[in-house]
Amino acid sequence: MTGPLALVGGAEFQAGNEEQDRILAEAAADRPAYVVCSAIRTHPERAVASARTWFSSVGIDLVELRVRTRGDASVAATVEAARSAGLLYVAGGDPGRTVHLLTGTPVWDAIVAAWHGGAALAGSSAGAMALCRWTLVRDRWPGHDTRRPVDGLDLVPGCALLPHFNSFGERWIPSAQQALGSAVPLIGVDERTAAVWRDGTWSVAGPGTVTVVVGARRTHHVNGEAVGGIPDPNLRLPGRTG
Repeated sequence: MTGPLALVGGAEFQAGNEEQDRILAEAAADRPAYVVCSAIRTHPERAVASARTWFSSVGIDLVELRVRTRGDASVAATVEAARSAGLLYVAGGDPGRTVHLLTGTPVWDAIVAAWHGGAALAGSSAGAMALCRWTLVRDRWPGHDTRRPVDGLDLVPGCALLPHFNSFGERWIPSAQQALGSAVPLIGVDERTAAVWRDGTWSVAGPGTVTVVVGARRTHHVNGEAVGGIPDPNLRLPGRTG
């Protein structure tokens, strides 16, 4: 049975994330816990330090699963560590970099296998975006609001995630819908808030809102509420067709 899956809207590793992170900590069940900083181009050690400090407050001794290059994603010891994990948390950063470093690698296969074995899996901001069918990257420089889709890791199929929805993610809707079509669900998640898959359903954890956008329709959900409209996760193990 899979563990919980949390799509966090950003501002991770700080106060306000207690509810979803306690869910993750409970699922870890004294097994190793790791943060993956593949999305961070500069000074990933700072995110590791923040993650370690924050998760210690919920009783978790978390360390880095070092996947900073494609080569790292094939290191046997790293793959085995991922496979035996109880918690794997993909931090935010560059929305295309995590996909580039993890797609089709032994360590990604091991992460998914650990989740299938009951480990908690989470992504925040760019890390959460990468877990969906598409991740939205900048269409041009300079400029932040115009986004184009590239293939994600497809753990959550048929959708794209809009992180930081309460600060700037909402502004990505026009370009995302133009590129993907208005029928594709866009999942807006506020900072310090998560859409959590657990026991066969999606629900909200945290102080903000999860908003499902399809065309002109928006449905808003708050802490503790079930969320309809987010596709069920892809439950196939990598490399298998059924």
